Amino acid sequence: MAKAKTPENSAKAKVQKKYATEDRLENEKLSVYLGAQGAKVAKQHLGLETLSDVLEFYPRKYLPRGELSSFAELVEGQEATLIARVLKVTTRNMRARRGSITEVVITDHLTDEPRQPTPQAYAQPGRADYRFAPGGNGRPNTANPRISGSASGYSDSFGAQYSQGFDMGQVFGDYGQPYQAQAGFAPLGSPSTMTLSFFNAWTAAREIHAGDQVMFSGKVGSYRGELTLTNPHYAVLAENQARVDGATAETIERAKSRANAPIPVYKASAKFPTDRVAKLVEKVLDKAPLKDLEDPIPADIRRKRKIPSLAWTYRAVHMPDSEETWRAALYFLRYREAFVLQSALARMAASRASQQTVARPAKTGGLADRLLELLPYELTEGQRKVGEEIRADLGSSSPMNRLLQGDVGSGKTVVALRAMLQVVDNGAQAAMLAPTEVLAEQHYRSVLEILGDLVAEEPVNEGSPAEKTSVHVVLLKSSMPAAAKRKALLDISSGAADIVIGTHALLADAVQFVDLGMVVVDEQHRFGVEQRDALRGTTGELPHRLVMTATPIPRTVAMTVFGDLDTSVLDQLPAGRQKIQTVVVPLAEHPAWEKRLWQRAREEVDAGHQVYVVVPKIGEDDAAGAVAEADGALFGSAFSSRAATGESARGGELNSVLSMSEQLADVPALAGVRVEALHGRMDTAQKSDVMTRFAAGEIDVLVCTTVIEVGVNVPNATLMVIMDADRFGISGLHQLRGRIGRGSLPGTCLLVTTQPEGGVSRERLAAVASTTDGFELSRVDLEQRREGDILGAAQSGKKSTLKLLRALTDAKLIERAREDARGVVADDPTLAGHPDLARTIDRALDADREAFLGRG
Repeated sequence: MAKAKTPENSAKAKVQKKYATEDRLENEKLSVYLGAQGAKVAKQHLGLETLSDVLEFYPRKYLPRGELSSFAELVEGQEATLIARVLKVTTRNMRARRGSITEVVITDHLTDEPRQPTPQAYAQPGRADYRFAPGGNGRPNTANPRISGSASGYSDSFGAQYSQGFDMGQVFGDYGQPYQAQAGFAPLGSPSTMTLSFFNAWTAAREIHAGDQVMFSGKVGSYRGELTLTNPHYAVLAENQARVDGATAETIERAKSRANAPIPVYKASAKFPTDRVAKLVEKVLDKAPLKDLEDPIPADIRRKRKIPSLAWTYRAVHMPDSEETWRAALYFLRYREAFVLQSALARMAASRASQQTVARPAKTGGLADRLLELLPYELTEGQRKVGEEIRADLGSSSPMNRLLQGDVGSGKTVVALRAMLQVVDNGAQAAMLAPTEVLAEQHYRSVLEILGDLVAEEPVNEGSPAEKTSVHVVLLKSSMPAAAKRKALLDISSGAADIVIGTHALLADAVQFVDLGMVVVDEQHRFGVEQRDALRGTTGELPHRLVMTATPIPRTVAMTVFGDLDTSVLDQLPAGRQKIQTVVVPLAEHPAWEKRLWQRAREEVDAGHQVYVVVPKIGEDDAAGAVAEADGALFGSAFSSRAATGESARGGELNSVLSMSEQLADVPALAGVRVEALHGRMDTAQKSDVMTRFAAGEIDVLVCTTVIEVGVNVPNATLMVIMDADRFGISGLHQLRGRIGRGSLPGTCLLVTTQPEGGVSRERLAAVASTTDGFELSRVDLEQRREGDILGAAQSGKKSTLKLLRALTDAKLIERAREDARGVVADDPTLAGHPDLARTIDRALDADREAFLGRG
């Protein structure tokens, strides 16, 4: 017999026919499965357009459905699942508050004891609720208005007629008024009916009708002494065939088999609740030929790791029959993400190996060696070890791609300078990219001071690199006078400049290096991915690259865990450096402590020390994050993202530089104290003047923004008060407190907040106060903000391409995926023999985004 042509079979045939001529089933438009109107709704409410969009629209959590129970087995407070007959559905506006309530009266469909049913009709005369017995005198049965019963066990044809939910038409009451009735059952001797409540649930009101059999799941509660379910999950069941009314109907057998299955909960809205999302997803899964999906994991690895098909995996994650099922499905999906990512990294590494750079080996007796002789102190063991790692990298023809992490003041600058001198010893140029002019100037002065007699004020033609005995260092920044900038650009383009230190001005098209052998990116959390990478393209050869930071941004931490960056750690502070004590000052619980803040500041001033007071904005009209651009934080990463953490903005006015300066002038404890302001809107000369006078001890308290986050070195500054500290991110706070305790004097950092205890911001502040370890803080940052876009150039975790994989919790899984991926790419570097994997990588990222994978 020919198979009946159902809508489901037609959809699959249509997809299979079209798929035969297209590369990717995942790209199918949802109109194929949902029709034009359904696809429009999916895009409007959920942003879903293709099959892959639906498959990867994963549940955000799962709820227990509870045991399949009869009414008599229900226990208040426990999860339960009921299969019931609907007797009546009413919707009305609530009296005490805005919105509507839909009440669904149901009777038990699972009671085992057979009973002879008595058909009843539910009439609705206004707000009255009477029941009528057909064949009677037409008057309300006021003596027993709430007869309860079960709809199971009947066998007569009269009862069967009622099972179809027929309409009794007009039934007349006491006064001859017409009552519109809906048919139902109230079998004699049954335990009870139950009333379920849906609040503001228009979808339930449209989809559930009298006479339907429905599976309901939820926590059993009580109202006025009767058991009930409130806003339960539901599925309309089909006794003969699906009713076409917008609901997804299931057979009773299928419903019973899934009665104890977990309930997937999706990202939803009031207009498109999670139950409706689940039905949409199930409809697509039922119609799509999932067995034809391309699997990026080669068959031999699937066998080795016992990985099931994509068809099983997607069904298991969206329609699980147990907790074990969805957990297994999520594990396999995370592995697939890790495998695709690691394959992309491995393919990129193979390509990079074929694009070798120029080796810059160490020269015995060269400038790098002479630097060690000139230093007035011994390098720490960590500095020596890291120096040797970098020394070996530079001597290789494979481009160095190394992350140097060390707490503020751990000696990263000396390590980087020694590496740059090794490059200069080979006749090449080195560049150091700093995020702000303040930091660039600080590095320029520090480098000149460290080099001492090795500095050449003007370029000197010394012949071959082996004869080079001095170094010409050039500073390039946007605010330089035109003549000075032209000279700097000429020195760079002629090769006279050995080491160039600058801001993003180095990224301009006018900057042309003769032979750029190495790029050092300092405080990399202040740059976007593209900016950190831009210097790579200014010369034909690929330069070696060293990135330095005291707190890696989440993306870099993720990349480190994923194994793409080589990492060096400076975990020792130079001799004489003191630890910084960090304390959270919760003004929400202790408002009187604000007075003590300024008393504490006065104590430091009286002891001959200096104080920073840091605030999140410049003026009253500024937003907290807007100050970042003015102060040089190119992408505002110093500030926390409440959108990323899910924390709402608090009320109240934030402190600003201008208001705080005026406020401190009136604080009795600070009478006679020299207070001045510093912020990014001041011109370069003004900023330089304030910092010079602060460094000279002519200013006691400096009220500032994050303009001092990096690059400011005043050893006499021992106290930092950060107002509205909850408005700053972890990396920004860690960098800010690194401005104190830079000499032999201990430092104290006070994190002042008005946020209540228990929020994400308080957790962030507690983490900063608990440790000065940069990697530990970056792990916390990663947990709170998520990874940046591993497969692209985004910096915040909110735009992460990864949907399920997490760098911190999936480290072991990632290691297995890396092992498998590297094996595949080692045998097939271009993945020509693995087209499914190559296409999946290409679908996830274009060539430009793949190139960013290894760029930290």
